[in-house]
Amino acid sequence: MSEVITIERRKLFEQVAAHIEREIIEGKLKPGDRLPPERDLQTRFGVGRPAIREALIALQRAGLIEQNNGMPARVTKARAEGVVANMVPAVRQMLGSAEGQRQLQQVRLFMEIGLVRQAAENATENDLEKLKAALEENRKAVGDSEQFIQTDVEFHFQFASMIHNPVFIALHGAMSTWLREQREFALMEPGEAKRSYQAHKRIYEAVAAHNPDAAEKAMREHLASGWNAFWKRYKEPE
Repeated sequence: MSEVITIERRKLFEQVAAHIEREIIEGKLKPGDRLPPERDLQTRFGVGRPAIREALIALQRAGLIEQNNGMPARVTKARAEGVVANMVPAVRQMLGSAEGQRQLQQVRLFMEIGLVRQAAENATENDLEKLKAALEENRKAVGDSEQFIQTDVEFHFQFASMIHNPVFIALHGAMSTWLREQREFALMEPGEAKRSYQAHKRIYEAVAAHNPDAAEKAMREHLASGWNAFWKRYKEPE
């Protein structure tokens, strides 16, 4: 990284960030590699210190580098959690409208159906034991809204964990956080916790029987019921 690169004067930090990002993607900079000190980057790109600092901040937010205690920035290995975290501002904006709520419900529907079908087809005995234990914790939490939500999330999380893919785990965790309010509103409806637990039980039984069609049907009905309860309580912010 010794050549001098000419940078256009419009949005300098974005161009600097884009160039470093390209070198990371192309493998010229690998996880663990240190970037040169800020002064060297200023010389290389022919820009001032503010542009370099803004570029590094942008790269850090994108999960491509990390900066600690004034040390030179270091290239990091991309993590699913970082990718998902960058979606948070846009998701928060979406959750401010009924349309956005419905869009995220649709995303969750497709994800949950895919996961439960996969589980029904491939769940091991160990997977089923964990799912059954999560179901039992959910049963015991009926009557305690806060605990019920936690055990509800844990029951659904079991399907993501069966895939052994960090992207699904990160997405499922984020979706559970984003849509927590929907669970809270739904549980305000009388009897919703018991209905939800019974639905979980039907889902478990279908997965344990290795019947993906029945598992999908049970999941669809469960989500539709919970969302129906949510919409009864939801009021769009003015």
